[in-house]
Amino acid sequence: MSLRPKREIASLKKCHHGGINYAGIEALGLKPDRVLDFSVCTNPFMPPPGITEALITAAIEQYPDSEATEFREELSAHLGVPAENILAGSGTTELIRLIAMTYFRKGETVLLLEPTYGEYEIACRIAGTKLVKHRAKEEDNFALKMEDFANLIDERRPGAVFICNPNNPTGRYLSRRDIEMVLDAIGDGLLVLDEAYVAFVKESRNPVDLAARGNVVILRSMTKDYGIPGLRLGYAIARKDIIKNLRLVCPPWNVNIVAQKAGVAVLRNGEYLEQSLKQIRETKRFLTDGISRLGFKVLPSDAHYFLVKVGSARRFHSSLLKRGMLVRDCTSLGLPEYVRISPRTMPECRKLIDAIGGTSPSQ
Repeated sequence: MSLRPKREIASLKKCHHGGINYAGIEALGLKPDRVLDFSVCTNPFMPPPGITEALITAAIEQYPDSEATEFREELSAHLGVPAENILAGSGTTELIRLIAMTYFRKGETVLLLEPTYGEYEIACRIAGTKLVKHRAKEEDNFALKMEDFANLIDERRPGAVFICNPNNPTGRYLSRRDIEMVLDAIGDGLLVLDEAYVAFVKESRNPVDLAARGNVVILRSMTKDYGIPGLRLGYAIARKDIIKNLRLVCPPWNVNIVAQKAGVAVLRNGEYLEQSLKQIRETKRFLTDGISRLGFKVLPSDAHYFLVKVGSARRFHSSLLKRGMLVRDCTSLGLPEYVRISPRTMPECRKLIDAIGGTSPSQ
């Protein structure tokens, strides 16, 4: 009998993401470094000055600190959270899978709010959970009706709930009151609050004190804020007992030494981050105004990225790619009429507007 993976793995489907598909780009005769990537939602004005020195001086001949002590202590001072309430990860996606391995039981119900980041479902399916999906409606511009969601939680009694806040790909942001409604409804279940993009929300609130209230894990991404996705760096905030259990499952040396040093360096450049966020808000306004004037519907978003209704996302994506512009085709997210766009520098945004001008709206 041939060796086979367990049933959950055999039926697993690969999750699609934004970013450059290097083989696909080269097949079109394009050079990856000549493609302007508006499909990823990282900070285009980062990394800050001084990070190169941190990378050069990292002791790559040594194993990294499995506890990421210096990085967590810097985060502790930055956030006002004890270091023992923080777990460093190789990006938030690793932490999502750690949570599933640690806390999800086979057959238990996990609730997802869609459309959203596909890796939540992947982690749940690996763990063998039963998925219940609640989908925000297009006619509401994908804004969640919280009372309906809280009632669903009360009805299904899930073992865990995933909420991306602000949501990816819609950019909609839930208030502190909304999150507290979920915590009230969830009871003994676990809330995984993914705040990978919260730094880009102008009116966001610091919810880290929620971690002391109940069964909640807050996820944050350094790669998005500081434009270092190639280094893979994120962290989780939770009660000490939750962090302790996650640490038992977490592999040793999960965050490499270069990423740890880079994390410390960028956290010490808070002023530079604030300046870049102002630039991002300016380029977002330029893009949304310009795309709207071209006749496309731009959906409201509290984050820097936003959805655009274009008719056929595949055709729109393909047409722009031939012009050296990459946007996120949201077909894999169940939104075949939408693309997601994230701002880049102003000159690059002007090039995108010019390229979109050659693409007629299908609606």
